[in-house]
Amino acid sequence: MKPTRGSGRAARLVLPLAVSLFACAASAATLIHAGRVIDGVSDTVRTNQTVVVEGGRITALEAGFRSPAAGDRVIDLRNGTLLPGFIDAHVHLSGQQSRRTEIERYTLNEADQAIDAVVFANRTLLAGFTTVRDLGDGSGAVIALAKAVQAGKVPGPRIIAAGKPIGSTGGHADPTSGWSRVIEPVGDLEDAVVDSPDAARKAVRQRYKEGARTIKIMASAGVLSLETHSGNPQMTEEEIRAVVQTAHDYDLKVAAHAHGAEAIKRAIRGGVDSIEHGTFMDDEGIKLMKEHGTIYVPTLTAAKWVNDMAQDPTFFPEVIRPKALEVGPQIRRTLAKAYKAGVKIMFGTDSGVSPHGSNAQEFALMVEAGVPPMQAIRAATSVPARFLGLNDTGSIEVGKLAELAGVPGDPLSDISVMQQVVFVMKDNTVYKAP
Repeated sequence: MKPTRGSGRAARLVLPLAVSLFACAASAATLIHAGRVIDGVSDTVRTNQTVVVEGGRITALEAGFRSPAAGDRVIDLRNGTLLPGFIDAHVHLSGQQSRRTEIERYTLNEADQAIDAVVFANRTLLAGFTTVRDLGDGSGAVIALAKAVQAGKVPGPRIIAAGKPIGSTGGHADPTSGWSRVIEPVGDLEDAVVDSPDAARKAVRQRYKEGARTIKIMASAGVLSLETHSGNPQMTEEEIRAVVQTAHDYDLKVAAHAHGAEAIKRAIRGGVDSIEHGTFMDDEGIKLMKEHGTIYVPTLTAAKWVNDMAQDPTFFPEVIRPKALEVGPQIRRTLAKAYKAGVKIMFGTDSGVSPHGSNAQEFALMVEAGVPPMQAIRAATSVPARFLGLNDTGSIEVGKLAELAGVPGDPLSDISVMQQVVFVMKDNTVYKAP
């Protein structure tokens, strides 16, 4: 279907790869006829509603299906559900794990990663995700992409980008870990690899200088790097506290990659704002999460993906495979326990490990782990919007930005429909329509 434009304005469209767009005229309204509206905030599901969008904002929510005036566009979701655009709080847009990943570390340049990031951002947007938090990009491509999306140069979700993660020598943030000494390190590692509180402070300031709008640390070892165990702590509490204090000086939140129990507790005591993965979180860690109000991002989709891939003994290097087999099932058990205990949960997939565009699998995995469907939806809408300070999005309310997604059927009775997005709207543009 070709892009259309209302009368009185010149066309100004950026076409995503092989995807048609509909830009909505400022002088006309878009009427969304929705069989159900889940607003991202309340427990009430409104039925048979018209959501009116004008100039990129929601201007009315009305009972019944309003008849269009001349020039109005109608989106027919009468058999479906309208929701706020989804927010994925943990992605990596500049790459995607595959059998070629190790080779691509040496064959792809920053320009290649930038082009890949545009493609992956488009896939993510068409899956209904209108905002993402990108928690690791060694090349700076995603910071540049975030600016390009904001400027309307390319289509994509709003991006809160961390740039290079911060970690210790030989750890999960050290891109040369495991390399032969004959290989020349690419780029300056001094602002990514830190081994003291002073170096940690400098690294945060460098991220801010580069345009990062959040900070990512590697508090523990990881699954897809070459450490022998994913849970080992890799930063001291003093280093973590230095990162957090400096980041908060710049109004930047800090996300901590942390699998092991000790790393999780150091990160929480050090003041981080979110724990990513949290695989081996123990009872003391859960208690600390609640006391400090730290939010938990479990990333079940990536955990399941690495576990599935590890069933093939040839997919990962042998040092990685046991970790992938262990971490996958354990994260699900940890989420179940943490949610039951009252830990705050936020939606995040770690896409880039798992394929981009499949982010909505996380909803079903959260529900399987014991999170009620409505809570899983809020974890991807109003919860991250508040956490990220995005006051204009994350819910369907008059005055909010029209960042919206539509699915067939009722996700409260069948959460799998969240993977079948038929409608996406952002920046006064309809990117996908039923």
